[in-house]
Amino acid sequence: MVLDILKGFLVGICASAPLGPIAIFVIQKSLSEGHKSGFITGLGATVVDTLFAVIAIFALALVEDFVNAHRVIIMIAGGFVVGMLGVYMTFSDPFRKMKETDPHPYSVKDFLSAVAMGISNPGAVFVIFALFAFFGIEVQGNKFEIMPVILAVASGSASYWFAFSWGLSHLRRSFKLSTLLWINRICGILVMILGLALIAEGLLKIIFL
Repeated sequence: MVLDILKGFLVGICASAPLGPIAIFVIQKSLSEGHKSGFITGLGATVVDTLFAVIAIFALALVEDFVNAHRVIIMIAGGFVVGMLGVYMTFSDPFRKMKETDPHPYSVKDFLSAVAMGISNPGAVFVIFALFAFFGIEVQGNKFEIMPVILAVASGSASYWFAFSWGLSHLRRSFKLSTLLWINRICGILVMILGLALIAEGLLKIIFL
């Protein structure tokens, strides 16, 4: 059991590590608003990773059928969500929240945006399942045996985002305000491109069905 908990922790780290829309969002928040904002945003991804871990253990077959049946719709809807967030990141003022007039410097909106971005890619549940298989985690058993593994996945993901956002927030001291603004815009453009790519892929599947 202890070994499976350690493996679950590693699954959480590995599931969070790939560079995608959420990672770019965390980069933008960490550089423009600091560690707390970046970490809170990363916790949105942790919630989704944990949810997907539960699904991978208890309901993978049902999710697989649903995703396969609605893959194109999910892809286009997810691309729209990611693309709109990219537009917001590109054209918003990330330094407005640094002003004293803003009573909520670390917005729940960032957390919820990360959750929405994660859920828009339900195929990630298969990544979690593949990681379970890769690390040789036995997912059969009663709920009391499985729950520590689920918590370990959440802890691994949260630890990754804490370290990731902490490191980036310390880098922000090396940049001028104008440089951070351009980094923010570049991150937003990258997220927009990812969103448009998802929409384009979904539309191509519809056209060539």
